[in-house]
Amino acid sequence: MPARKAMQVCPTPGCPTLTPGGRCPPCQTKARAARPHPNTRGYNTRWRNASAEYLQTHPYCECDECSTKPQLQRDLATEVDHIDGLGPLGPRGFDPTNWQAMSKRHHSRKTARETWGT
Repeated sequence: MPARKAMQVCPTPGCPTLTPGGRCPPCQTKARAARPHPNTRGYNTRWRNASAEYLQTHPYCECDECSTKPQLQRDLATEVDHIDGLGPLGPRGFDPTNWQAMSKRHHSRKTARETWGT
């Protein structure tokens, strides 16, 4: 018989609901509704085209962790990160010198580290 995972309290401040992990459905819905649509944050067709073109010429992860490894030992890049963290609406949003190709795993980790608590 597999081990059972303990229920956890929803991480939304003030919510006492027990969940198997992550936010409870009402809090998840509220959090999604509060976040602006990607197009309003600059992640539109222009950005999708520019990042796809960048990934064609930079197919491997360029994060700090991967940059020390030989190219073929790096993760495949699937996302383009803005080094300054300001996204496509920032002053260097479409400046390729402000981009780095990253794997989903490494990009999510970097974003969580930079935006924790905001």
